[in-house]
Amino acid sequence: MITPGTAVRRASAIGLVLAAGLTTGLAAPPTTAAAAATPTAVDAAPAAAGLGRYYQQRPHWHRCAQGTDDETGRALDAAGARCADVTVPLDYGRPHGRTITVAISRMKATDTRHRIGSLLINPGGPGGPGLGTGLAVRPAMKETGARYDLIGMDPRFTGRSTPLDCGLSSGPGLLSAGPDRAGFDRQTARARNVAERCRATNGPLLPHITTRNTARDIDVVRSVLGERKISYLGFSYGTYLGTAYTQMFPGRHDRVVLDSALDPDRYNPRLLKGADAENEKAYDDWAEWTAARHGTYGLGRTREQVRATLDDVIAASAREPLTVGTAPDVFRLDNSQVPALLFTELADDTDPARASLAEHMSLLARAAEGRPTTLPPAFTGLLRSVFTPAGSSVASAQTAILCGDVAAPRDPETYWRDIEQGRGAHPLFAPLTESITPCAFWDRPREAPVRVRHDTRALIVASTGDPRVPYTNSVALHDRLPSSRLLTLDGANQHVNYGVYGNACIDSTVNSYLATGRLPARDRTCTK
Repeated sequence: MITPGTAVRRASAIGLVLAAGLTTGLAAPPTTAAAAATPTAVDAAPAAAGLGRYYQQRPHWHRCAQGTDDETGRALDAAGARCADVTVPLDYGRPHGRTITVAISRMKATDTRHRIGSLLINPGGPGGPGLGTGLAVRPAMKETGARYDLIGMDPRFTGRSTPLDCGLSSGPGLLSAGPDRAGFDRQTARARNVAERCRATNGPLLPHITTRNTARDIDVVRSVLGERKISYLGFSYGTYLGTAYTQMFPGRHDRVVLDSALDPDRYNPRLLKGADAENEKAYDDWAEWTAARHGTYGLGRTREQVRATLDDVIAASAREPLTVGTAPDVFRLDNSQVPALLFTELADDTDPARASLAEHMSLLARAAEGRPTTLPPAFTGLLRSVFTPAGSSVASAQTAILCGDVAAPRDPETYWRDIEQGRGAHPLFAPLTESITPCAFWDRPREAPVRVRHDTRALIVASTGDPRVPYTNSVALHDRLPSSRLLTLDGANQHVNYGVYGNACIDSTVNSYLATGRLPARDRTCTK
């Protein structure tokens, strides 16, 4: 499971989870509403399959803001964007049955003379709303951004699309099973409760909340926009969604960038399994950075001292939950939650991200000593979204997607054995990355997982020290797509690179590809 501290938070916050170039450009936009509703030749098959009314619908564009407190909507309006709701079938096998809506935004190209087409952006998650992603990406694209209509999309059952909410007590992300069997048994009971609650509240919807169906929605959006082909930029889980789209709809995509890519053959509900070594490296590097700033954070003067301090904080939270914050935002954090917080914030090794994590861990250290804490607004927001019912909707969608895509092991003992086997080398991370999820108690998926059968000319971007999706995933996807190119950021413990890390080599290579449709002549490595 990719936690909200990664691609979802990053790509939607810059306000913050595949073949391209089969042609050199996209079709020009229709000049009238009637033209937008006319199906292209590539849409003849969907029309014949009973999906024509979806592919041929005309979007009603309107202002994006939905009230004075809608910051994303107001920012989109200020940028000249417009929003629309696209109708899609709940079940593509029953196109005349129940329908749902998918919310999209469009920031139109300003360099209309050199317009390339539409670029749809997915921030990852799974389950991350993407309506405001154009706001985050356009500055990174520089002059290339003016040549694209930037399309944000809230995937089905996220954000402003038809909602899903199982009424959960907390938000997305894994919790630690802790140091003993009692902690694991508590997480097993929690996972079972989540599955049962979602089945009881939204059972008829769950089989249709899948990556494959989101890919089908993207193809409807492509047609609604009047495009024969659509370009795509996906981060983290968004790379799996992009892979699904290009494999399910070959010939309907142009330039596609996959940043922090997942290997489709390894994709399953236990997305973080096997990432312990990368997280240990990220933790060590952050602890060394923090130790050099002991005067600011007070967590220790050496890497070992910083780690020992946090071991003590976790031990204190096991004896009694840590109380942090002030009314009305007071949180009590136990030893399943404190490691999860540390883990969540290790996915970015830029100085601002490291400083944020150090500040948050310093506050927890104060709480462990029984001292009062005042939380910065961003930390309060993170705690609220992860550990309270405020995060229920995102958690519901994320869980439903992961569990609906690929079956998980059913026997809790499988997870317990994996935790015990990993605990010796990784006592902090194994109880997180190997722990049980609600997918162990979910109904089995109705469709097979996505498999790569079509070579595609993709640009795959990856960091060698990615703590969320190990670099080997990107290498494997590159091997499965012989015409792709691999753009590597060497030496960074970074998840999500383009437009986030600030590496000129990465950003300029991606922008050149998006501008020209030409991949680099060979794989390329950029230095940190």
